[in-house]
Amino acid sequence: MNFELLTQLIVNGLIVGTLYGVVAMCFVLIYKSTQVVNFAQGEFLLIGAWTCWALLVKFHLPFWLGFPITLAFMVIFGIVLQMVVLRPLIGEPIISVIMVTIGLSMFFQSLMGWIFGVYAKPFPRVFETESINLLGLQIQTAYIMSLVISVVIMIGFYYFFKYSRLGLAMRATAFDQQVAQSLGISVKKVFAAAWAISALVSAMAGVVVGMVNGVSSALSFFGIKVFPVVILGGLDSIVGAIVGGLIIGVLENLAEFVDSQWLHLGNMYTIAPFYALVVILMIKPYGLFGTKDIERI
Repeated sequence: MNFELLTQLIVNGLIVGTLYGVVAMCFVLIYKSTQVVNFAQGEFLLIGAWTCWALLVKFHLPFWLGFPITLAFMVIFGIVLQMVVLRPLIGEPIISVIMVTIGLSMFFQSLMGWIFGVYAKPFPRVFETESINLLGLQIQTAYIMSLVISVVIMIGFYYFFKYSRLGLAMRATAFDQQVAQSLGISVKKVFAAAWAISALVSAMAGVVVGMVNGVSSALSFFGIKVFPVVILGGLDSIVGAIVGGLIIGVLENLAEFVDSQWLHLGNMYTIAPFYALVVILMIKPYGLFGTKDIERI
Protein backbone atom coordinates (compact mmCIF):
# COMPACT_ATOMS: atom_id res chain seq x y z
CA MET A 1 0.00 0.00 0.00
CA ASN A 2 1.31 3.45 -0.96
CA PHE A 3 1.39 5.20 2.43
CA GLU A 4 2.96 8.35 0.97
CA LEU A 5 0.02 8.75 -1.42
CA LEU A 6 -2.44 8.00 1.39
CA THR A 7 -0.90 10.69 3.61
CA GLN A 8 -0.93 13.19 0.75
CA LEU A 9 -4.60 12.51 0.04
CA ILE A 10 -5.59 12.79 3.72
CA VAL A 11 -3.83 16.15 4.05
CA ASN A 12 -5.46 17.35 0.82
CA GLY A 13 -8.81 16.12 2.14
CA LEU A 14 -8.43 18.10 5.36
CA ILE A 15 -7.51 21.28 3.48
CA VAL A 16 -10.33 20.93 0.93
CA GLY A 17 -12.61 19.93 3.82
CA THR A 18 -12.10 23.35 5.42
CA LEU A 19 -13.25 24.88 2.14
CA TYR A 20 -16.30 22.59 2.14
CA GLY A 21 -16.96 23.68 5.71
CA VAL A 22 -16.86 27.36 4.77
CA VAL A 23 -19.33 26.90 1.91
CA ALA A 24 -21.52 24.73 4.15
CA MET A 25 -21.57 27.56 6.70
CA CYS A 26 -23.11 29.74 3.98
CA PHE A 27 -25.95 27.21 3.69
CA VAL A 28 -26.29 27.22 7.47
CA LEU A 29 -26.18 31.02 7.65
CA ILE A 30 -29.08 31.45 5.23
CA TYR A 31 -31.02 28.57 6.76
CA LYS A 32 -30.56 29.82 10.34
CA SER A 33 -31.79 33.29 9.44
CA THR A 34 -34.44 32.55 6.79
CA GLN A 35 -35.24 28.81 7.11
CA VAL A 36 -34.49 28.51 3.36
CA VAL A 37 -32.05 26.14 1.66
CA ASN A 38 -30.27 28.10 -1.07
CA PHE A 39 -29.92 25.90 -4.15
CA ALA A 40 -28.07 28.71 -5.96
CA GLN A 41 -25.10 28.53 -3.59
CA GLY A 42 -22.85 26.92 -6.19
CA GLU A 43 -23.62 29.75 -8.62
CA PHE A 44 -22.35 32.24 -6.03
CA LEU A 45 -18.98 30.50 -6.29
CA LEU A 46 -19.19 30.62 -10.08
CA ILE A 47 -20.05 34.34 -10.21
CA GLY A 48 -17.29 35.21 -7.74
CA ALA A 49 -14.67 33.22 -9.65
CA TRP A 50 -15.65 34.68 -13.04
CA THR A 51 -15.71 38.21 -11.62
CA CYS A 52 -12.21 37.89 -10.18
CA TRP A 53 -10.97 36.23 -13.39
CA ALA A 54 -12.36 39.09 -15.49
CA LEU A 55 -10.76 41.73 -13.27
CA LEU A 56 -7.37 40.03 -13.49
CA VAL A 57 -7.45 39.05 -17.19
CA LYS A 58 -9.63 41.66 -18.90
CA PHE A 59 -8.77 44.68 -16.75
CA HIS A 60 -5.24 43.54 -15.81
CA LEU A 61 -5.64 44.29 -12.11
CA PRO A 62 -3.21 42.69 -9.65
CA PHE A 63 -4.67 39.95 -7.47
CA TRP A 64 -4.26 41.95 -4.25
CA LEU A 65 -6.63 44.54 -5.74
CA GLY A 66 -8.92 42.38 -7.88
CA PHE A 67 -9.72 39.94 -5.05
CA PRO A 68 -11.03 42.59 -2.58
CA ILE A 69 -13.01 44.26 -5.38
CA THR A 70 -14.59 40.87 -6.15
CA LEU A 71 -15.59 40.40 -2.53
CA ALA A 72 -17.06 43.91 -2.34
CA PHE A 73 -19.01 43.28 -5.55
CA MET A 74 -20.40 40.02 -4.17
CA VAL A 75 -21.59 41.75 -0.99
CA ILE A 76 -23.53 44.26 -3.10
CA PHE A 77 -24.75 41.45 -5.36
CA GLY A 78 -26.07 39.46 -2.37
CA ILE A 79 -27.91 42.49 -0.96
CA VAL A 80 -29.46 43.47 -4.31
CA LEU A 81 -30.49 39.87 -5.03
CA GLN A 82 -32.24 39.61 -1.69
CA MET A 83 -33.95 42.98 -2.03
CA VAL A 84 -35.15 42.56 -5.62
CA VAL A 85 -35.93 38.84 -5.88
CA LEU A 86 -36.30 37.36 -2.41
CA ARG A 87 -37.66 40.16 -0.23
CA PRO A 88 -41.09 40.14 -1.94
CA LEU A 89 -41.35 36.47 -0.93
CA ILE A 90 -41.13 37.14 2.81
CA GLY A 91 -44.09 35.38 4.43
CA GLU A 92 -44.69 33.11 1.44
CA PRO A 93 -44.46 29.29 1.79
CA ILE A 94 -40.90 28.04 2.09
CA ILE A 95 -41.30 25.80 -0.95
CA SER A 96 -41.94 28.89 -3.10
CA VAL A 97 -38.65 30.48 -2.00
CA ILE A 98 -36.76 27.23 -2.58
CA MET A 99 -38.15 26.99 -6.11
CA VAL A 100 -37.01 30.55 -6.74
CA THR A 101 -33.44 29.66 -5.66
CA ILE A 102 -33.51 26.72 -8.08
CA GLY A 103 -34.62 29.09 -10.84
CA LEU A 104 -31.84 31.52 -9.89
CA SER A 105 -29.34 28.67 -10.10
CA MET A 106 -30.34 27.87 -13.67
CA PHE A 107 -30.48 31.54 -14.66
CA PHE A 108 -27.03 32.46 -13.29
CA GLN A 109 -25.41 29.36 -14.73
CA SER A 110 -26.80 30.16 -18.18
CA LEU A 111 -25.87 33.84 -17.83
CA MET A 112 -22.26 33.06 -16.93
CA GLY A 113 -22.06 30.63 -19.84
CA TRP A 114 -23.40 33.29 -22.21
CA ILE A 115 -20.95 35.96 -20.98
CA PHE A 116 -17.77 33.90 -20.50
CA GLY A 117 -18.39 30.78 -22.56
CA VAL A 118 -18.78 27.16 -21.54
CA TYR A 119 -15.14 26.10 -21.69
CA ALA A 120 -12.80 26.12 -18.68
CA LYS A 121 -10.32 28.99 -18.59
CA PRO A 122 -7.14 28.93 -16.54
CA PHE A 123 -6.81 31.41 -13.73
CA PRO A 124 -3.88 33.83 -14.13
CA ARG A 125 -0.86 32.94 -12.05
CA VAL A 126 -1.18 34.54 -8.63
CA PHE A 127 1.69 33.05 -6.63
CA GLU A 128 5.31 32.66 -7.71
CA THR A 129 5.27 29.03 -6.60
CA GLU A 130 2.21 26.92 -7.38
CA SER A 131 2.88 24.42 -4.59
CA ILE A 132 4.77 24.27 -1.31
CA ASN A 133 6.73 21.31 0.04
CA LEU A 134 5.55 20.77 3.61
CA LEU A 135 7.16 17.83 5.42
CA GLY A 136 7.63 16.07 2.10
CA LEU A 137 4.06 16.74 0.92
CA GLN A 138 3.26 18.95 -2.08
CA ILE A 139 0.41 21.32 -1.22
CA GLN A 140 -1.09 23.86 -3.61
CA THR A 141 -0.31 27.44 -2.54
CA ALA A 142 -3.92 28.39 -3.23
CA TYR A 143 -5.07 25.74 -0.76
CA ILE A 144 -2.69 27.14 1.87
CA MET A 145 -4.27 30.55 1.33
CA SER A 146 -7.76 29.04 1.54
CA LEU A 147 -6.86 27.18 4.74
CA VAL A 148 -5.77 30.38 6.47
CA ILE A 149 -8.79 32.35 5.25
CA SER A 150 -11.17 29.49 6.09
CA VAL A 151 -9.92 29.24 9.67
CA VAL A 152 -10.31 33.00 10.10
CA ILE A 153 -13.85 32.84 8.67
CA MET A 154 -14.79 29.91 10.91
CA ILE A 155 -13.63 31.75 14.02
CA GLY A 156 -15.38 34.90 12.80
CA PHE A 157 -18.66 33.01 12.26
CA TYR A 158 -18.52 31.58 15.76
CA TYR A 159 -18.10 34.97 17.43
CA PHE A 160 -20.53 36.58 14.99
CA PHE A 161 -23.42 34.30 15.96
CA LYS A 162 -22.55 34.14 19.65
CA TYR A 163 -21.72 37.73 20.53
CA SER A 164 -22.62 40.23 17.77
CA ARG A 165 -25.96 42.06 17.75
CA LEU A 166 -26.63 41.08 14.13
CA GLY A 167 -25.74 37.44 14.79
CA LEU A 168 -28.14 37.28 17.72
CA ALA A 169 -30.79 38.98 15.58
CA MET A 170 -30.31 36.29 12.92
CA ARG A 171 -30.76 33.53 15.48
CA ALA A 172 -33.90 35.19 16.82
CA THR A 173 -35.30 35.66 13.33
CA ALA A 174 -34.68 32.02 12.49
CA PHE A 175 -36.54 30.95 15.63
CA ASP A 176 -39.63 33.07 14.94
CA GLN A 177 -39.90 35.97 12.51
CA GLN A 178 -43.00 37.49 14.13
CA VAL A 179 -41.46 37.43 17.62
CA ALA A 180 -38.24 38.92 16.25
CA GLN A 181 -40.18 41.76 14.65
CA SER A 182 -42.07 42.41 17.88
CA LEU A 183 -38.69 42.82 19.60
CA GLY A 184 -37.66 45.52 17.14
CA ILE A 185 -35.51 43.37 14.86
CA SER A 186 -35.62 44.30 11.18
CA VAL A 187 -36.22 40.99 9.42
CA LYS A 188 -35.47 42.61 6.05
CA LYS A 189 -32.01 43.75 7.21
CA VAL A 190 -31.30 40.32 8.69
CA PHE A 191 -32.16 38.58 5.43
CA ALA A 192 -30.10 41.02 3.38
CA ALA A 193 -27.08 40.58 5.67
CA ALA A 194 -27.36 36.79 5.50
CA TRP A 195 -27.37 36.73 1.69
CA ALA A 196 -24.56 39.31 1.50
CA ILE A 197 -22.29 37.33 3.82
CA SER A 198 -23.14 34.10 2.02
CA ALA A 199 -22.25 35.61 -1.37
CA LEU A 200 -19.01 37.05 0.03
CA VAL A 201 -17.76 33.79 1.54
CA SER A 202 -18.85 31.73 -1.47
CA ALA A 203 -16.91 34.05 -3.80
CA MET A 204 -13.77 33.46 -1.77
CA ALA A 205 -14.21 29.71 -2.14
CA GLY A 206 -14.91 30.08 -5.87
CA VAL A 207 -11.71 32.04 -6.44
CA VAL A 208 -9.63 29.45 -4.59
CA VAL A 209 -11.11 26.52 -6.54
CA GLY A 210 -10.76 28.51 -9.76
CA MET A 211 -7.06 29.10 -9.11
CA VAL A 212 -6.49 25.35 -8.76
CA ASN A 213 -8.85 23.85 -11.36
CA GLY A 214 -9.64 26.75 -13.68
CA VAL A 215 -12.92 28.63 -13.98
CA SER A 216 -15.87 26.95 -15.70
CA SER A 217 -19.53 26.11 -15.15
CA ALA A 218 -18.36 23.01 -13.25
CA LEU A 219 -17.74 25.31 -10.28
CA SER A 220 -21.49 25.45 -9.67
CA PHE A 221 -21.39 21.71 -8.92
CA PHE A 222 -19.31 22.57 -5.86
CA GLY A 223 -22.48 23.77 -4.18
CA ILE A 224 -24.14 20.40 -4.77
CA LYS A 225 -21.07 18.59 -3.38
CA VAL A 226 -21.47 20.50 -0.14
CA PHE A 227 -24.99 19.13 0.50
CA PRO A 228 -23.63 15.94 2.14
CA VAL A 229 -21.51 18.19 4.37
CA VAL A 230 -24.54 20.20 5.46
CA ILE A 231 -26.69 17.13 6.10
CA LEU A 232 -23.90 15.34 7.98
CA GLY A 233 -23.16 18.26 10.28
CA GLY A 234 -26.74 19.43 10.71
CA LEU A 235 -28.57 22.03 8.66
CA ASP A 236 -28.60 24.58 11.47
CA SER A 237 -25.18 24.01 13.06
CA ILE A 238 -22.06 26.08 12.35
CA VAL A 239 -19.89 23.57 14.22
CA GLY A 240 -21.55 20.77 12.26
CA ALA A 241 -20.66 22.49 8.98
CA ILE A 242 -16.98 22.56 9.98
CA VAL A 243 -16.88 18.96 11.21
CA GLY A 244 -18.93 17.72 8.26
CA GLY A 245 -16.61 19.49 5.82
CA LEU A 246 -13.52 17.84 7.29
CA ILE A 247 -15.17 14.40 7.31
CA ILE A 248 -16.42 14.60 3.72
CA GLY A 249 -13.15 16.09 2.50
CA VAL A 250 -11.18 13.17 3.94
CA LEU A 251 -13.83 10.62 2.91
CA GLU A 252 -13.74 11.50 -0.79
CA ASN A 253 -9.94 11.44 -0.85
CA LEU A 254 -9.90 8.07 0.91
CA ALA A 255 -12.42 6.84 -1.66
CA GLU A 256 -10.08 8.00 -4.41
CA PHE A 257 -7.20 6.14 -2.76
CA VAL A 258 -9.18 2.90 -2.42
CA ASP A 259 -10.38 3.24 -6.00
CA SER A 260 -6.89 3.84 -7.39
CA GLN A 261 -5.35 0.99 -5.41
CA TRP A 262 -7.98 -1.75 -5.64
CA LEU A 263 -11.41 -0.97 -7.14
CA HIS A 264 -10.45 0.91 -10.35
CA LEU A 265 -13.99 2.19 -10.91
CA GLY A 266 -12.85 5.69 -11.74
CA ASN A 267 -15.61 7.77 -10.11
CA MET A 268 -15.47 7.05 -6.37
CA TYR A 269 -14.10 10.54 -5.58
CA THR A 270 -17.27 12.11 -6.95
CA ILE A 271 -19.95 9.74 -5.71
CA ALA A 272 -18.60 8.75 -2.27
CA PRO A 273 -20.02 11.85 -0.50
CA PHE A 274 -23.48 11.10 -1.90
CA TYR A 275 -23.34 7.50 -0.70
CA ALA A 276 -22.51 9.00 2.68
CA LEU A 277 -25.49 11.35 2.31
CA VAL A 278 -27.88 8.43 1.85
CA VAL A 279 -26.44 6.63 4.89
CA ILE A 280 -26.66 9.79 7.02
CA LEU A 281 -30.32 10.34 6.12
CA MET A 282 -31.11 6.72 7.01
CA ILE A 283 -29.29 6.69 10.35
CA LYS A 284 -29.24 10.27 11.65
CA PRO A 285 -31.41 12.53 9.49
CA TYR A 286 -30.83 15.58 11.70
CA GLY A 287 -27.05 15.29 11.35
CA LEU A 288 -24.36 15.10 14.00
CA PHE A 289 -25.12 18.51 15.53
CA GLY A 290 -28.51 19.41 14.05
CA THR A 291 -31.52 20.31 16.18
CA LYS A 292 -34.16 17.60 16.44
CA ASP A 293 -37.69 18.77 15.78
CA ILE A 294 -40.19 16.84 17.87
CA GLU A 295 -43.69 16.91 16.41
CA ARG A 296 -46.75 15.56 18.17
CA ILE A 297 -49.54 14.10 16.07
